Amino acid sequence: MSQLLDQNGQPVRRKELLEMQSEPRLAGIRNAFAETVAAGLTPQKLANILRACDQGEITEFVTLAEEIEERDPHYFSVLGTRKRAVSGVAPRVEPAGEDAASRRIAEAVNERIAEHEEFPDLVEDLLDALGKGFSLVEIDWHRSGREWWPGSFRHVDPRFVIFDRETGREMRLIDDEDPANGIPLTPLGFIQHRAKLKSGLTFRGGMARVAAFSWMCKAYTLKDWTAFVETYGLPLRLGRYDAGATKKDQEMLLRAVANIGTDAAAILPKSMEIDFTETKATGGDKVFENLARYVDEQISKAVLGQTMTSDNGSSQAQAKVHNEVRHDIAQADARGVTGSINRDLVRPFVDLNFGRPADGQYPRLVIQIEEAEDTDKVMQNVHRMARLGTRFSQADVRSRLGFAEPDPKEEIIGGPRKSARSQPTEEIARNAAETPFDDLDLLEREMSEDWEPVIRPMADPIDAAIETAESFEDALAKLEALRPEMSSAELIDRLVKGMVKARGLGDARDD
Repeated sequence: MSQLLDQNGQPVRRKELLEMQSEPRLAGIRNAFAETVAAGLTPQKLANILRACDQGEITEFVTLAEEIEERDPHYFSVLGTRKRAVSGVAPRVEPAGEDAASRRIAEAVNERIAEHEEFPDLVEDLLDALGKGFSLVEIDWHRSGREWWPGSFRHVDPRFVIFDRETGREMRLIDDEDPANGIPLTPLGFIQHRAKLKSGLTFRGGMARVAAFSWMCKAYTLKDWTAFVETYGLPLRLGRYDAGATKKDQEMLLRAVANIGTDAAAILPKSMEIDFTETKATGGDKVFENLARYVDEQISKAVLGQTMTSDNGSSQAQAKVHNEVRHDIAQADARGVTGSINRDLVRPFVDLNFGRPADGQYPRLVIQIEEAEDTDKVMQNVHRMARLGTRFSQADVRSRLGFAEPDPKEEIIGGPRKSARSQPTEEIARNAAETPFDDLDLLEREMSEDWEPVIRPMADPIDAAIETAESFEDALAKLEALRPEMSSAELIDRLVKGMVKARGLGDARDD
């Protein structure tokens, strides 16, 4: 059997592939249990963690990155959304050529890798690199005779990874044999993935580095917000006693007031009473809420590239526009993760089972992220162009809408219609005259879909005045005083643009 080399030119010892290298040990340096870093995090401590990461000491940083994902529901949600945008798509395998041998190799790759029951989990484990900058997965190779295949995939705890001191690029495994520099990874034994979110050293490119400071500020905010709610969120319990009450009576009343919040019951003499006075928040709670919401929006921008589909206060039309950016991000993630899988899993699988191809061409595993299409706009444009005499392929339109060619034996919805070309000129003109407002209807929909940012400058001051008003008369007074703060500029701008578009459509129709 010829000497097999890995992608870096290192000789492969096949027997070593059957032994897992990265397993934690109870008494060794690779311990499965980590000490917390996030508890009691301060700006000074965070600065020290990031400074150590800059020098290649990444253990505390990757531990913090893991804890942020565990403790922050919003970060956990958006990061999971980005991972599943790729892991939820079924992969396909493209042969290296059209010959029978290439197709046979591609079928083996499809059966053993693409259709592996753990493949979606493998993708998510590799995309752990989004938060930390890198991810390492060990391949549990199995062998029967001359056939090799991956039995399972083991995500390597990032605390077990160290980068070489000379270049900061080579991933190594910490080990008791050399705790400071680590040991080389077994050739063909690991899948390495580096998230290319920014240029520079891999361990400085994770999104957790961007989110860490915001998360710390949000943690302080939530703590202060909770204290605020505890102080001002409950009604004030006010005990009253008459002038003849003794010291013992006063102590009994105080105990009743203190305990009634938890006991929900108390007994008092007729000469005493307890009042519950509702407190009016001064708006301080909004400070905490606004800061927490702002931090979540910034994290959404960092992870998803937008905020519209993950945060409140967005219309469907805005979400559709911003979803285009998310599609680009998902495409980039899919391209990066499949590149790592093809390099570190598909090629070793082919080399071990079929030998290195003479032409150096390997099959490619591909995850194709399809872009969501606005089917309503497709139908509107097809309808409008057909009325003007443009001809379309039914198969092309069906494929754009996701409909298959109907089987003659199936029950059919709809029926044959005359095309615009087969209609007399007088009939086409009559149809156009009967539906002269299609363009205006479309313009109306466009203006009404994106209404929220336009109306907010006027509505928000009203909401704030009503929330802080203590009575109906107080609300009226505050609304009167708010007139200078209510901006109608956005609404006027939107109406003017709509009028200009409508005038242009009318002039075009007249021509």
